[in-house]
Amino acid sequence: MTPGRPAYWVVIPAAGAGVRFGSNTPKQYLPLAGRTVIEWALRPFLARPDFPCIVVVLSPGDDRWEAVRPRTHRVLSVPGGAERARSVLNGLEALEERARSDDWVLVHDAARPCLTDADLERLLGAVGEDDPGGLLAAPVQDTLKQAEDGRVLGTLDRGAIWRALTPQMFRIGALTDALRSALAAGQPVTDECSAMERAGVQAKLVLGRADNIKLTRPEDLCLAAFILDRAGVATCA
Repeated sequence: MTPGRPAYWVVIPAAGAGVRFGSNTPKQYLPLAGRTVIEWALRPFLARPDFPCIVVVLSPGDDRWEAVRPRTHRVLSVPGGAERARSVLNGLEALEERARSDDWVLVHDAARPCLTDADLERLLGAVGEDDPGGLLAAPVQDTLKQAEDGRVLGTLDRGAIWRALTPQMFRIGALTDALRSALAAGQPVTDECSAMERAGVQAKLVLGRADNIKLTRPEDLCLAAFILDRAGVATCA
């Protein structure tokens, strides 16, 4: 790391049980194109030497991580919490003795195996020193309906709506403070940007590929395999 220049760190929350996925195996450990989902999620960050430490936040009692853990000193694992915000905060706190408050941290879902090197590079290049932070996102393409009790109330204007993707990139100190404040207030935090929004921050939207999907349903696994195959990386050792 260059003295005086902010460094880049990574936190991968992987403490979820994946109940909605309907599998006895947490979705981050499901096999995908010769690896596990979490190995694909880690791949773009491990490929770059400018991330000195990648913190993987695990469910307490996780007995699967050791079998797939990258054999490098750059990857650190810590236990997570009962919710995503707490898990991410645990990951940030694990970096407190290594990182400076104005360093950048990228938080990426363990269940997003299709992040491309180009999208990661785009995020790093687009979020400038004057920006409070940013995230990969994709404009919504489908027509959106507002519903109540299973019936349509109206059609929403999709022109101003984006799908939040990951990584999401913020200053470590600011994100740590925002998450602590939201958790103390009992406020719902669905992603890191929502915690920063609560703190008054308007993050920068960086156009990302729509196929940077998060595995939520069983059919998403087949789609992810197709995406990786088309990207030409599915046969990597």
